[in-house]
Amino acid sequence: MLALRPVALSDLPQLRRLARERLLGVTSLVDDETCLREKILDSLASFAKAEAGQGPENYFFVLEDPATGRLHGCSDILATAGFSEPFYSLRNRPFISSSRELDIQHGVPTLSLCHDLSEQTLLRSFHMDVELAGSPLAQLTSRARLLFIAAHPQRFADSCISEIVGYSDTDGQSPFWEAVGQHFFDLPYVEAERLCALQGRGFLVELMPQYPIYIPMLAQAAQDCIGRIHPDAREACDILVDEGFAPTQYVDLFDAGPTLQARTNELRSIIQSRIATSYFAAQSGRGRPWLLSNDRLQGFRAIVALLDEAPEERIGLGQEMFQALQLEPGAAVRSIAL
Repeated sequence: MLALRPVALSDLPQLRRLARERLLGVTSLVDDETCLREKILDSLASFAKAEAGQGPENYFFVLEDPATGRLHGCSDILATAGFSEPFYSLRNRPFISSSRELDIQHGVPTLSLCHDLSEQTLLRSFHMDVELAGSPLAQLTSRARLLFIAAHPQRFADSCISEIVGYSDTDGQSPFWEAVGQHFFDLPYVEAERLCALQGRGFLVELMPQYPIYIPMLAQAAQDCIGRIHPDAREACDILVDEGFAPTQYVDLFDAGPTLQARTNELRSIIQSRIATSYFAAQSGRGRPWLLSNDRLQGFRAIVALLDEAPEERIGLGQEMFQALQLEPGAAVRSIAL
């Protein structure tokens, strides 16, 4: 039984493997030992922080098979996007021009550099082994982050966002980057993406145009990329949309992939998850799938479990479920149906 848990420093070698396999465009997960080590150490400090307040913390989770120790996926939560430096994106909205003499008013769609999304909680770094795509474990890796937020709401913002990877072809070429970023950086998309992963977005903002980009002046291939999702990112997007996230007017600086947003207290796994007291009950293995988690901080665990009976005030769990959650009968368990 696989379980989602907080990352440990010993996970570093396997995280590098996951980073090498991740989808191009997931800049929060980079195959660089120094960056990954810092990310792990930051996460350890975040989980260890006793004060329950929203700040720059990141909570990094890995999906592990406890029997083998192998990692099969990861995801994380940045408590406050733009805490240390502005969180930049492109805002897609029309520029209105008018002529009173000609009685003409016309709106032209533009992209403008902004940091409107700073101070919101950011879900990022989602990655799964290919063979687990489409399985309940993908939902576990993504949605368990929301169960963690439900258990520790004071650590997170009232609004959540997530950037979905935009379109690039099989050769790693992004039509949007070729039409926009390439002219200002003289770097191929793959190299620009790597630099952003290593250094953050600050260098982008120094060179990006400070004036609106008129969308109709871009090549049609670039226009078609605005808000377009990479095929391999569709599942990550669908999971969040099912939770209550919705597309916004904001897109990514690199590939113009969409940014999703939702009010934290309106997300399904947060408002519909319930706490029940656990007791031992052997399970047939043919029940309905549920997401289960404990409400701990450093010892957080989440699993997918097949339950013969829906939880009410009490929840019956098999021995393997108790072991995966690192709980004893009588402990509180948070649950939501898949």
